[in-house]
Amino acid sequence: MTINRRTFLRNSALSVAALSSAQIPFRSALADTQAINIAALYDLSGGLDIYGKPVVDAITLATEEINASGGLLGRPLDLTTYDTQSNMQLYAQYAQQAALRDRASVVHAGITSASREVVRPVLSRYQTLYFYNNQYEGGVCDRNVFCPGVTPSQTVEKLVPHAMQQWGKRVYILAADYNYGRIVSDWVRKYVTAQDGETLEVEFFPLDTTNFGAAIARIQTAQPDFVWSALVGGAHMSFYRQWHAAGLSGEIPIASTTFAGGNEHIVLSPEEANGIRICQNYVQELPNPINKAFVERFHARFGEDYPYITELAMGAWQGMHLWAEGVRRANSTERLDVIEALESGIELDMPSGPISIDPATHHAILDVHIAEVRDGRLELVESFPQQAPVDTAEVCDLITNPNDNQQYTIDI
Repeated sequence: MTINRRTFLRNSALSVAALSSAQIPFRSALADTQAINIAALYDLSGGLDIYGKPVVDAITLATEEINASGGLLGRPLDLTTYDTQSNMQLYAQYAQQAALRDRASVVHAGITSASREVVRPVLSRYQTLYFYNNQYEGGVCDRNVFCPGVTPSQTVEKLVPHAMQQWGKRVYILAADYNYGRIVSDWVRKYVTAQDGETLEVEFFPLDTTNFGAAIARIQTAQPDFVWSALVGGAHMSFYRQWHAAGLSGEIPIASTTFAGGNEHIVLSPEEANGIRICQNYVQELPNPINKAFVERFHARFGEDYPYITELAMGAWQGMHLWAEGVRRANSTERLDVIEALESGIELDMPSGPISIDPATHHAILDVHIAEVRDGRLELVESFPQQAPVDTAEVCDLITNPNDNQQYTIDI
C-alpha cells in the first residue's frame, strides 16, 4: 500500500472530524442512562497530534467492538473524547471533567509523561481508574494506574546491543528535551556501556525545534558508528529531512525506539527514512492471524488507505480490551473490583502477541520486535517474546506497598 503525505493528512483530518472540536467533546450515539461512561484525553490538535489522532481512532474502534459484542455486563460503553490540544492545563481540566461530570469508569489519557503526571494525581484524587497506554521511561508506581506500554528495559535493552552488533560501538544520541528524552538517553548510555561501547555525545532539543543543521555538522565531525534518535513530534521530522539532504542517509545508520510512533516512516520519503531500525511492541506487518484479522477490521472501519496503525494506537486498543476483560472478570465496573481482577493474572492474545499485567507494577509483560524501515513498511528483523518490565520492578511493588503513589527515578 502506497501512502503519500496528502493521503496521510486527509485521513487524519477525516478521522478526527467526526470525533471532536477544540471545545466540544464528542459523545457516542450509545448514550444511555444505563451506559458505562468512559473517557479519552488525547492531543487531536497541537504539536503532538500526529500521535493522538491514531490513538483516538483505536480507542473508538475498541469501544465499537465491545458494544457490538453486547457491551460489558449487558450495558453499552459511552465514550467521551476530549481534545487536549497538547496543553497541560486542558489535560488537568478535562481529567477533572471526566471524573466528576462524566463519572467515567476508566480514563485513557496522555501522550507525554508530562501529561500523564498532570492527569494521574487528578484521577487518583477522585478515585477514577486510569490507563496510560504509551511507551515511556518507567517508574510509575500507583495502584490506580495501569501502564501497558513498553519501558526501556523492554525495548532499549534489546535495540542497543542489536545496533552495536550491526554497526559498531560508538554512538551519538539525539533526544527530545523532556522527561522521556532525557531519561531514555541515560538508559541508552547504560546499555552502550554494558556492551563496552562509547557514547560520544548527547544533545537535547525542545519539541518545537526544526533546524538541526548545527547538530548534523557536529555528528559529521564526530563520525559515530550510528546515531540514536529519541526525537519526537512533527517538528522533529525536520531532522530526518535535513539528515538526508546532508547526504548522510545510508552513511551513518539510525536506531530509535520513538521513530514511526507518529507515522514518520510514511510521511517522510523512502529516501529519508529507509534503513532506520526501531524496537516496539507492535508493527502493522506482524504475520500472526490475530493481527491480520485486526488490520482487516481497522481498515474496514477507517478505510483501506488509512496511513498506518502505530504502536501507540495499538497500545490504546490493547489497553481498552485489558480494562474490559478486568470488568468481565470482576463482574463489576467498580474501581477496586476491576483493579483486583486485573491483578489476578489476566492474559490476552493480542495483535502484538500475548500480553499480561504484572500485578506488582501494573505494567505489561509483552513481546517486542526490531524492524527496519523499508519503503513505508516496517520489515521484521528480530522478535523477543514476553519481556517483563524489570526496570520498574526495581522500584515498585504494589503487592507489598499497595498505597504507593508516585513516579520513581530508577537508578540507572
